[in-house]
Amino acid sequence: MASDNTSYERLLSRPGPSNRRDSVQSGDRKHLQHDETNEKDLPSQECGPYIRSQLASMCARHTLARRLPITQWLPQYTWNFFLHDLMAGLTVGMTAIPQGIAYAVVAGLEPQYGLYAGFMGSFMYVFFGSTKDITVGPTAIMALMTQTYVLNYGPDFAVLLTFLSGCMITLFGLLQLGFVVDFISMPVTIGFTSAAAITIATSQLKGLFGLKGKTDKFLDSLVNFFEHIHEAHLWDALLGISTIVALLLMQKLRIFRVKGNPQGQQVSSARRIFGNIMWLISLARNAIVVFFGIGLSYVLYLNGHTPFSLTGKIAEGFPPFEPPPFSTVFKNETYSFVEMTSALGSSIIAIPLISILESIAIAKAFSKGKAVDATQEMIAIGLGNIAGSFVRSMPITGSFTRTAVNNASGVRTQAGGIFTGLLVIGALGLLTSTFFFIPKATLSGLIMTAMFFMIDYDVVSLLWRTKRIDLIPLGATFVFCLLLGLEYGMIVGIAVNLLILLYHSARPPVDMKWTVINGCNVLLVAPAQSLAFPSAEYVREVIVADCNLHRDESQQSAVIIDGANLLYIDSTVAKVVKLLSEDLKVLEVPIFLWRWPPAVTQTLLGIDPKMKPLFKNGPSVDLVINDLENCVRHDVEGLTDEDTSVSMMNGIHHVP
Repeated sequence: MASDNTSYERLLSRPGPSNRRDSVQSGDRKHLQHDETNEKDLPSQECGPYIRSQLASMCARHTLARRLPITQWLPQYTWNFFLHDLMAGLTVGMTAIPQGIAYAVVAGLEPQYGLYAGFMGSFMYVFFGSTKDITVGPTAIMALMTQTYVLNYGPDFAVLLTFLSGCMITLFGLLQLGFVVDFISMPVTIGFTSAAAITIATSQLKGLFGLKGKTDKFLDSLVNFFEHIHEAHLWDALLGISTIVALLLMQKLRIFRVKGNPQGQQVSSARRIFGNIMWLISLARNAIVVFFGIGLSYVLYLNGHTPFSLTGKIAEGFPPFEPPPFSTVFKNETYSFVEMTSALGSSIIAIPLISILESIAIAKAFSKGKAVDATQEMIAIGLGNIAGSFVRSMPITGSFTRTAVNNASGVRTQAGGIFTGLLVIGALGLLTSTFFFIPKATLSGLIMTAMFFMIDYDVVSLLWRTKRIDLIPLGATFVFCLLLGLEYGMIVGIAVNLLILLYHSARPPVDMKWTVINGCNVLLVAPAQSLAFPSAEYVREVIVADCNLHRDESQQSAVIIDGANLLYIDSTVAKVVKLLSEDLKVLEVPIFLWRWPPAVTQTLLGIDPKMKPLFKNGPSVDLVINDLENCVRHDVEGLTDEDTSVSMMNGIHHVP
């Protein structure tokens, strides 16, 4: 398949109607120069408008290609692509249907809401998505973050939250605020997802063992489990645990698939067919365990036995197409739009941010080295949520599990989402009565198994070997997500990360070393990075303290600050450097600013032009020290205060 930028590259590489060169001198557009051929074709006075029209046309096409990616891949679509997308879309759909039902249960919604959320986002991503592998729909984290509002205020709040989240995500995309995600570091992200996985897994203990009670938070789930463990249903527990074991075993079946000829050995057709069958079973394992549970429950039901807790009745047919609810009634209490948004509170910002984080992280993981257009991904996810809210969808975003299945199934374009969405719609129209017999223990086992793979067990040892301080934001995020909830835990993690970042900014690494050069005792100071105002006073205090501690009264001393790494300083740093020179003047220690870039030099001279003699740009430190040796020795006592100041600024003042 051609790359996403093929159309744009072809547009740029196509020869234009002319190869003229335009030069505008002193703002006079009458001095436009053209090639002879073009001068015959185009009057000189018309070149300016012509160029502008061509550039406008190019920009319009480029913008259309970026903001509507379907225009890039659809003209090159083939039957081969269609077959691959059809297979991948149906395979993903077989995973999306049971997961959607399961995540609706996690969110406290009726099971059909998970199917409502499974098709509109897929359709919108076909037109606006920029990564072929991404599949959009309900996820475990979105479900868990929605659960509190559903349990307390009803399903209409989930639908409104979907609409508001979509508006926020789209706005972030239009304003190109994708950089906001960069403030959420890898340790914070891993701490968040791991805590979310554990929270979701513990919330499924109730369904796994057939228990009663409310389990919307980690601690609540554990307390509820131990309080009601004596009420556990044996058959639910056996089915749930068996589901987990079966899913883990089927996940391993993919190892039987053979690609190519390993180590040059010929592989028989039967061996390849067997391997491909095992691989397909592994991909469809979620659907397999669900339909097995349905079949088992139905057979027992026909024989008058109902040993399992069942999902129950699922609303038949398609969802109504209508605007999201801007007011609602729940438990005889009416909520206006203002009251609903007030009740949703911080989730209106938190859920969009988490949704963006999930989707962009997945896009980067499957981009295979290509640049990810974060702005376009946000627009696609945002519009998917907005459109979904018109069909009673819960909040959606990119799903890692289904994206991995999509990629493994060989999807070629975003069109795979069409077939996934159609399969979900087909399930809504034809299979809702069948879903009545889904055992809750099967869904709980499916969710818990998916959570096993969301926990990053190796990251702790990795950070211990590489950057141990990153364990602090990871641990803080993980613990507070479990204790306070995901939204507050994420805020705590980001705050801890920013505090560490600010600490490093305020205490930057500075290499300081005393050495003797040409008989002069020199303190070489080399900041490892650009300096900003939080670090200014720290660097000044360290240099002055070191000079007081190590300065030799019997030998000429000097301070040389190597500015080779200083690409930027602010006005506060410039002011502090001036104060540092005055501090060292009191200590009778000359200071030189060696190899400072011109832009940084101008910032300092803007504070005090008299600092110009401090700057030295020689190739070596020795030449800087030679300024001390080659100067004529003055009688310090005979100099005025002004002369002394000028002498020290030029580095010629010597301790007698």
